[in-house]
Amino acid sequence: MMSRQRKSIGIIGIAIGLAAGLYLITTETPLVSTAYAEETKSPAPSPIKALAERDVYYPGSEDLAADEMRVIACGTGMPNARPKQAAACWLVELGNGDKFIFDIGTGSGERLSAMKIPYDYLDKVFIGHLHADHFGDLDALWVGGVLANRQRPLRVWGPSGSEERLGTKHAVKHMEEMFAWDYASRQGNVNTVGFKIEVNEFDYRAVNKVIYEENGVTIRTIPAIHALDGPVSFILEWNDLKFAFSSDTFPNKWWMEHTKNADIAIHECFIAPNDLVKLQNWSVEDALNVGTQVHTSPAQFGKVMSEIKPRMAVAYHFFNDFNTREGVLTLIRKTYDGPLALSVDYMVFNVKKGEDIRVRMAVIDEDIWGLPSITEKKPADPNERVGFSDFITSGRVPYPEIVEKVYEDTNKTFGTNVPAPK
Repeated sequence: MMSRQRKSIGIIGIAIGLAAGLYLITTETPLVSTAYAEETKSPAPSPIKALAERDVYYPGSEDLAADEMRVIACGTGMPNARPKQAAACWLVELGNGDKFIFDIGTGSGERLSAMKIPYDYLDKVFIGHLHADHFGDLDALWVGGVLANRQRPLRVWGPSGSEERLGTKHAVKHMEEMFAWDYASRQGNVNTVGFKIEVNEFDYRAVNKVIYEENGVTIRTIPAIHALDGPVSFILEWNDLKFAFSSDTFPNKWWMEHTKNADIAIHECFIAPNDLVKLQNWSVEDALNVGTQVHTSPAQFGKVMSEIKPRMAVAYHFFNDFNTREGVLTLIRKTYDGPLALSVDYMVFNVKKGEDIRVRMAVIDEDIWGLPSITEKKPADPNERVGFSDFITSGRVPYPEIVEKVYEDTNKTFGTNVPAPK
């Protein structure tokens, strides 16, 4: 966006109080030139009021219109998460109140937290495939939701595999088993309703099949081509708006057929093979194979977008840096000249019919605490507590005089009468 030229004429009146030996300076209201108003089509910036337009997004500060879709990049990088870019994750918020997470790769959980959304609303996850960089933070969302009082199951949609052990159900089941100690340790200490996971596994070979249909929202799956049988892409339709998300895939006929004219099409665009060699010391053979056969290269991405013609094409899955961005853009522009965003974490897209898609960056609070739950906080059931062995219990040094004082002061603050443990 071009910066606006700001022109103003200020009139400063200065009164000098010689008798008191003081200088009193007063500023009258600035006079704004007619040229400024005509050029900017907006009120002049005030020295004491908020700017009329701020081209950034502050999470939790804006209403979402009833006919509006907001898409937020919560993970846009490569398989190795880094501070600047987590692995794959996209949040879709709709004006009907629904929120959907597409992929939840390593490091993306903190990006979701930065959006200042109670965990009660973050209960629907769609996983494109089972690489860690696409579902590696599912555990963070799951357990984080328990601690944040999500009083409903976490709902997960994901594809089957060519064998049972390669499907989403198997992966989630064993995630639950891996976190057996975590679950047992929380029993009797916090309410554990949110530990339930509802897995909706569907056939990865299904073409344009509806896998979700609620509240006016329809989500379909199409096959994707990546690494093994099993990956899928997703298409969400609501209120005459169409969102398409590839997860990871080689260019394929199903995407070409079913994502045409999407309002926003997010498709992987891997780093250029040259940069894999130069910056990550890959062999040329591996760089060409992974960069053009396992993933979609920038030139291939451009060709895909030139055929489906979305209102906004979004490239993700590459490290978006000063020394890589130009190479990716140059290769895309060899095959595509339409609307394009080279994504980075915290990029925000506001999508409405009949208006240009607004693209901004979010300004996040690194000291964010989880927002309070919208659901009544239910107490833990002490009967569920697993507790300690006699061996560990024998090592306790309880300092009863200190703990009793903490209980006394806290009860006094909140008007409660919780007895101190004996």
